Amino acid sequence: MSTQRVFVARLAGCAVFDPAGDRIGKVRDVVVVYRSSAAPRVIGLVCEIPGRRQVFLSIGRVGSISTGQVITSGLMNVRRFKPRNGEVRIMAELVGRRVDFSDASGTAVIEDVAIEPNRLGEWSVSQLFLRKPKTSASPFAKGPTTFATWNQVHEHNRPGEAQSAEQLVATYSEMHPADLANTLLDLPQQRRIEVAEELPDERLADALEEMPEDDQMDILDRLGDERAADILDQMEPDDAADLLAQLPQGRLEHLLELMEPEEAEDVRMLLRYSPDTAGGLMTPEPIILSADATVAEALALIRRHELHPALAAAVFITLPPFETPTGRLLGVVHFQRMLRYPPHERLGAIVDDTLEPVPATASAAEVARMLASYDLVSLPVVDQAHRLVGAISVDDVLDYLLPDDWRSHDADDHNGSARSVTTPGAAG
Repeated sequence: MSTQRVFVARLAGCAVFDPAGDRIGKVRDVVVVYRSSAAPRVIGLVCEIPGRRQVFLSIGRVGSISTGQVITSGLMNVRRFKPRNGEVRIMAELVGRRVDFSDASGTAVIEDVAIEPNRLGEWSVSQLFLRKPKTSASPFAKGPTTFATWNQVHEHNRPGEAQSAEQLVATYSEMHPADLANTLLDLPQQRRIEVAEELPDERLADALEEMPEDDQMDILDRLGDERAADILDQMEPDDAADLLAQLPQGRLEHLLELMEPEEAEDVRMLLRYSPDTAGGLMTPEPIILSADATVAEALALIRRHELHPALAAAVFITLPPFETPTGRLLGVVHFQRMLRYPPHERLGAIVDDTLEPVPATASAAEVARMLASYDLVSLPVVDQAHRLVGAISVDDVLDYLLPDDWRSHDADDHNGSARSVTTPGAAG
């Protein structure tokens, strides 16, 4: 075992390797158990392996830990991690907790936790990185920091009371939305709501879009209607419509009234269509331009960072007006085609008018067949008057056609007779 002191916030995200040097995952958290007369003992790591499955790696199966990497002895349990009673995750549950100094000198919040092995190779919490209350009234000021051992503090909050989630949210800031969604769902319910309350609206909306609808509903219900409406404003209209469609009519209308008028209008339009049709699955916000617009103008719109990749693959050319429902659809100009022409070229000269749009009433299965037949990532959706009302992308169709629980991992416990894998070079 390494004798290096390791801070868990720096360890989170580090790669996990087998003895042969092959990467098998990354660290997400450290699991400890409390002891009555000593600092909490480390019993293992929560690691993410391919497929975004979070599994438990016993500390006894860890060869070395450093801030750059973790090397295992080769045997890893591949059942999904699920904490037992008494087990505490440092990043998910301990970071952000308020503690009192044992010498009665005040309080502080845990911002990081160091773990360290003893001479026998047993890992435990060795040091806490703490932030004291700020001494300035300035909104930009932060309190002073200090270090303390476990026996120099005691927890300010009793088990089950709400803890500050601010520091934990900071560690999630760079996560991909799908990873953030999985991480939130793996938190204890109360902690999940604390973190959701601290997340910016846009980040929480991105994460909710990656969750099953039941979990979306549970989080929004606990945030209150005002915040729920703010989150729905930030969601893609088709995702917001799918979520609202699950609500009783009275609450649905109430939330729509609280939303921004333009966002609510898009959602109302989608709710008019059956959820298993192109109209119910599409986004009403594709890139729409006139035939007189240039390649340069189209490429500038495609470069917008907030635009979904599937929607950035093409622009749609219509007669005015250029917001859905538009004038008559004239055709599509694909991104690759634009790259073959000079920036001043008019889109009307290179438009593809051979691609058949799908009617808003087309089934998800029909749309999937068209996308597959023509190797496309998106299709225009039109009404009976051939006006563009939206675009449907391959991910919209996949979300509908895949089983309802496709986002969920195997819910097996990490303990008991769990199936394991042995990596090359490991002892049996």
